[in-house]
This record gives sequence, structure tokens and C-alpha cells, in this order.
Amino acid sequence: MKTKLFLIAALTTLASNMVWADGAALYAEKTCVACHGKEGKKPMLPTFPKLAGQNAAYIAQQMLDIRSGARSNSSSAAMKGVMVNPEGDLLVSDADIKELAAYLSKLKP
Repeated sequence: MKTKLFLIAALTTLASNMVWADGAALYAEKTCVACHGKEGKKPMLPTFPKLAGQNAAYIAQQMLDIRSGARSNSSSAAMKGVMVNPEGDLLVSDADIKELAAYLSKLKP
């Protein structure tokens, strides 16, 4: 029984660290850092959100809404350009959004 619990704990930690690494890499690769700051705490403009520590489901929904056009304002226009190219091809996939949201939710605000 102790071996099973240890194995479960080890796998959970490994999976968490993989999400952390993947999320951090995506955050840099997708240029999120340019507008939201290195750790999601210091946005470039005061109208851009601080992302560190936000609820993962909330972050994901906002990204999906911006990508689809359901959320459209002057602040989201630049982000839409990062998420979808002019031809309509997705630059940030659903899987990317999930990874980014999980990563950002685990950062200290």
C-alpha cells in the first residue's frame, strides 16, 4: 500500500513538473512574456492583466474567447494576432492554452 501511494505521489509530482516546464517554455515561445511580464506579474500596460495565480479555467476561457473573437476590444486585438495568423491558422492550440493556463495558475501572484 505504501509503495502504491509513493508511486502515485511520484507520478503526480513528475506530471506537475512537466506541465510547469512545458507551460514556462510555451509562455516564452508564444511571446506572452512581452506583454504580461517575465512571471505574469508586470504587464507592459496597466490595461493588460496580471496573469500569475489566476484561476486556470478563467485564463483558458479568456484565451479561447480572444482567439475566437467572442472577446474583442482594443486590449485583446494584439493578443488575437499572436493566437491566430491573418490566414486564420491557429498559432496557439487548445493544448497550448491548457498548458499555459495550468502554468500561470501555479505562479505566485
